[in-house]
Order: sequence, then C-alpha cells, then structure tokens
Amino acid sequence: MSADAETTEETTYDVVILGGGSGGYACAFRAAELGLRVALVEKDKLGGTCLHVGCIPTKALLHAAEVADTAREGSQFGVKSTFESVDMSGVNAYKDGVIARLYKGLQGLAKAHKIELVEGAGRLVDRSTVEVDGRQIRGRNVVLATGSYAKSLPGLEIAGRIMTSEQALTLGFVPPRVVVLGGGVIGVEFASVFKSFGSEVTIVEALPRLVAAEDEAISKTLERSFRKRKIAFKTGVKFAGATQSGDTVTVSLEDGSTIEADLLLVAVGRGPVTDGLGYAEAGVTLDRGFVTTDERLRTGVEGVYAVGDIVPGLQLAHRGFAQGIFVAEEIAGLSPAVIDEVGIPRVTYCDPEIASVGLTEAQAGEKYAEIETYEYNLGGNGKSQILQTQGFVKLVREKDGPVVGVHMIGARMGEQIGEAQLIYNWEALPSDVAALIHAHPTQNESLGEAHLALAGKPLHAHN
Repeated sequence: MSADAETTEETTYDVVILGGGSGGYACAFRAAELGLRVALVEKDKLGGTCLHVGCIPTKALLHAAEVADTAREGSQFGVKSTFESVDMSGVNAYKDGVIARLYKGLQGLAKAHKIELVEGAGRLVDRSTVEVDGRQIRGRNVVLATGSYAKSLPGLEIAGRIMTSEQALTLGFVPPRVVVLGGGVIGVEFASVFKSFGSEVTIVEALPRLVAAEDEAISKTLERSFRKRKIAFKTGVKFAGATQSGDTVTVSLEDGSTIEADLLLVAVGRGPVTDGLGYAEAGVTLDRGFVTTDERLRTGVEGVYAVGDIVPGLQLAHRGFAQGIFVAEEIAGLSPAVIDEVGIPRVTYCDPEIASVGLTEAQAGEKYAEIETYEYNLGGNGKSQILQTQGFVKLVREKDGPVVGVHMIGARMGEQIGEAQLIYNWEALPSDVAALIHAHPTQNESLGEAHLALAGKPLHAHN
C-alpha cells in the first residue's frame, strides 16, 4: 500500500455524522459499538436541543411547577404547607445542575466510545464529505442529524418580551401575565409551568382544540382541567399581530380582540435546520426544508442518511434516538426492522399529563371496517385517588382484533406509556393484557382494568 493510500485510509471514516443531538449521538455510539470508525460534528454542545434547550430543561421546570402546586395544596392532604414564591434563580440553578450532570455523562460516553468529536459548524460538500471550518472530513457514509429550531410566524420578530421556548428557559422572573401562542405540546407545557409559577395565562390556538394531534377525548379532558386550573384559552382564532411598548406586549387576534401581557411565548412548532448546509447542492431532496427519506432513512443520495427532526414526522427526541440506532445498524449491515412511526410513544408533560401511542379513534375508524373503544375512568383507580387526580385510559381496538391505540390523561400517566407502547407494538389482544397481573395500588392498574373491561370482564368498571 502506498503512503498516499494509507493517508486516505486514515482520514476516511466509516460514518460522518452532522449534528450531535439525540439522533446524531445515538447513531455515533451504536456505530462505534459495531466497530465502525465514527466522526461526529457538532457546532454547539453534544446532546443538542433535547438536553440543553428542550426536553430536559422544560421537564425540570415542570417538576419545579409540580413542587409549587404541592406546597399550595398541602392542606388537601392534611399537611400545613404554604406557598411563598418562586425564586427563578434557584429554579434555574436546579435546572442547569440537571443539564450539567447529564452533559458530563454524555461527554464521558463519547470518549469511552472513542468517537472523533469535531467541534464547529459542518456543511455537506458531497455524498462523502463534510466540511468544518475549512477541514474536509470524509466518510463512506454520511448521516444528516441537524435537528430543528423554534419557529415564529411571518412578521413576528423574536425580541424583548416576545420569545420562544429557548429564551423562556432562562427567564429570571415570573411574568404576571403570559400569552402562549400555540396550543400544541410545547404551548400547553409552558402554559402549565407559568400557571403553577403564578402567572395569569391565556393560550391562543388557531385549530379548534388544544393538543389537536391527540384523540378528541383527550383534548376535551385537558380543556376541562385547564378551565379548572384557570388557564384561559381561545381556540379556533388566529393571531393577527403583536406590538411591544416598554415591558408590555399587546396581542391582536383576527376576531378583533386584543390581549395585554408581560410576555408572549411563541410556540408554533419547530422547523428543520437544513438551510445553507449544502444539502440540496449535494443532491439531497428537500420538501419545505425537511429531508425526504425512504422507510430505511436513506436520502436519494447513495450513502447519505437522515435522522431526527429534519425527517418529516413526530419531532421527538426518542424518535431521533431510535432512528440513529437504526441507521448505525443499517450501515453495519444488520438490516434492522423498519421503525413503525405509529408505535412511537408520545407524552405531553403538562398537568394533567397526556400519554398516547398508536391510532386515535378517528384514525382507527378510517383504517378498519369496525372498531371498539373503551374508557376507564381514573376515579376507580386507588393510586389516582391518593394522588387526587382525574382522567382516564382510553383503548381503541380493531373489532375482535388487537389494541391499536392507547390514550391516557391524568397526573403522572406518562409513566404508563412503557407498557402501553408494548401493547401496541406487540399487537396484543385485550385478553392478552387482561391475563397479566398489575401491581396494587398503582396507576398501572388502570391499564390492566381497561383491558379487563375490553376483554369482557370488567371488575371495577361499568360497561
């Protein structure tokens, strides 16, 4: 072998990954475990949006919000506690501590996997080359994992008291009045936090209901719970504009009404980070900025894959994580099973929590000739009574067939999604689940009871 060939060999990786978020680092770690030589390019911090400005910090805020509510509601449980105030510097220190510990662990894992971590903004030059600050990094395979950003609306500038989730995560004060633009996952989570922290909250949502992607019964229950919590919301009304004057934002709606607030949180979804990264020039097909792939996450360019939020579908960290592992195994020649997008669990961490997997009743009705549904009310569940929460578990099944959808709402119900996604993904019949024993007293029993009822033997439920 010539010296030149050796040099080429040394600088060519098996996989070059552009983006070190949930999808990128999962792909890197799995590829390294499979003996592949990996370079991971990240312009900011390993862990990406999810760890630094997404899932982890928002869930830390939601836990602080739960603690605030627990302090307020102590008398309900015979505990004399009083709520004094929320110290945002203390909340932020707690949140940042959680992030720092996880970040340190992630850096340790990257080192242990012997991954070449390249710091800097990368750009796709061609099907086998990523350029970072003038340095060309070559790979037999390239994985695009550049993630997403918080979107705004045309003409709505993010500045001052108009902010996205990213700026809201570092707030040093609790705003007295908040308008949340968008009633999807991010919108309702932040509305929940601000209300618990003491803000007066109004959600504005153009679609006819909150969390419109969820089963309609879930939306109705969430709206009822939010009314009870005195979280105001306007659905079916469009945003017209916003003006700032000092520390006040005036929000105008298309119905002619206006709302004054101390902060406008823009939560209108997340867009793909693909602009100016050389994707189209290298032949990668884009659709409204998203990278189109086949079911095996291959782009139209040989040897180039895409994972995570830039691939159309659910923008969830655990989806990106699963896709990253899938692509690493695909490159290594293991031919992994295609990911069923409908089988990806979804959790919205507002209070009450929403957890779902599979098809909604409306979607199942379109797909199957006949379906059956059952709702088990948490009023019959001992642990839910102890927690003083209300809600339900709703099952959707193909008539005489497997369970094709599980939809849950209530405090802490996100913790039940593990079994729920196994039920869907293993195509379980209600009788299969009814035969399993669920520990008492747990909220997990509500899943067991719902399946008992759907299997024709309701014990704590009425048909």
